[in-house]
Amino acid sequence: MRITVFVKIFGIVQGVFYRKSTYDKATEMGLKGWVKNCEDGSVEAVFEGEESTVEQILDWCHQGPEKARVSGVEVSPMNTNDELVGFTIL
Repeated sequence: MRITVFVKIFGIVQGVFYRKSTYDKATEMGLKGWVKNCEDGSVEAVFEGEESTVEQILDWCHQGPEKARVSGVEVSPMNTNDELVGFTIL
């Protein structure tokens, strides 16, 4: 089953290649969506794909790249509408 989730990641997640690493991982996994930095120092992302694959990227988000220090991850389900094309960094 395909699912879509909105994710907000907190901690030391900017300036540590979190967006680029997320892009690389999501692209490798065949997910659709996007990732971006927020003014409050967090990172937001949308992932769309098979439920098991989305669960794998969510597990990865709790750690992120080597220099990241994730303090929290909030996940909210979204309606899947098939408008997403590929994965991008915003």
